[in-house]
Amino acid sequence: MVQCMFASLHLQGSCRKASCSSSRDETRQRVKFTDERVCKSHLLNCCPHDILSGTRMDLGECSKIHDLALRADYEIASKEKDLFFELDAVDHLESFIADCDRRTELAKKRLAETQEEISAEVAAKAEKVHELNEEIGKLLAKAEQLGAEGNVDEAQTVLQEVERVRTKKKDAEEEYRNSMPASSFQQQKLRVCEVCSAYLGLHDNDRRLADHFGGKLHLGFIQIREKLEQLKKTVQDKQEKRNQERLRRREEREKEEKMKKRTKSRSRERKRSRSRDRDRERKRRRSRSASREKRRSRSRSKERDRRRRHRSRSRSRSRHSREHSHKSSRDRDRERDSKHSSSERRSDGMNGRTESRRHDDREAGEI
Repeated sequence: MVQCMFASLHLQGSCRKASCSSSRDETRQRVKFTDERVCKSHLLNCCPHDILSGTRMDLGECSKIHDLALRADYEIASKEKDLFFELDAVDHLESFIADCDRRTELAKKRLAETQEEISAEVAAKAEKVHELNEEIGKLLAKAEQLGAEGNVDEAQTVLQEVERVRTKKKDAEEEYRNSMPASSFQQQKLRVCEVCSAYLGLHDNDRRLADHFGGKLHLGFIQIREKLEQLKKTVQDKQEKRNQERLRRREEREKEEKMKKRTKSRSRERKRSRSRDRDRERKRRRSRSASREKRRSRSRSKERDRRRRHRSRSRSRSRHSREHSHKSSRDRDRERDSKHSSSERRSDGMNGRTESRRHDDREAGEI
């Protein structure tokens, strides 16, 4: 009976997990890479949850969506258009690194409270030993990586450099040992790693140093810090490019506005010149019309004078002609009268002659 209950509970849990995973898959299928729920750091392959997974500082699952298909979609879309997801990633990584730096400062304060006070000279010598330990650890990690990749010659060169640094470390440890009592020297002097805030011992062996500096935690923090600096530089370059583009557009707009103003001023000047030309033309037309009117008035006055003269002349001529005609009619009448009188005279004379002749004839007949 109990086994049946455990089996049913197990089936219910598996069903719940399956339903949760299926619902999550469905939501991921519906979500695009531009959604706010998608982790922009994951799209840029720099999310601390992915980089530090499986380490001592594993952050667990990210609160936002991680999906390699969405990353592929983003990589394809970013080639065609700049989406500026680097800003979100920079904010995310800066907040994470700030938390890590705060933890480092707290760890330093704890060490300062627990460890014995030493002079500045001894602290400088101990710091030198720590720096040489760090260099040895980095070189050993690099040699192991080169050996794993098959670059044996380069790995041998790095190991030779490790031996040289070991010699320096022995000299530094000797100076540090001579500067303080043996009882204090035997104590484990710790130091906080500036990269990953882990504790490092002054007397750690090479294997411990190599494991630390070549470990996933330290390299992950290095990757996050380097990625943050790279993203900052990318954002700065893009902002400068955008500012230059804005300046170029602003200059183009200013040029266009200046050209528009010039064209407007030119058009206004043309309109003014046209209006001036029109005014001048109107004035010319008016002056021409006035001069024409004056000429016309003059011609009219002249014509009137001519007409008057002509009329006066015609009147005088008509008078003269009348007088002449009158005189001629008078002369004609006179001539006619004179002729008539002369004809009458002649006729009278002839009549008188005839009468006288008749009278003579009568008298002669009587006789």
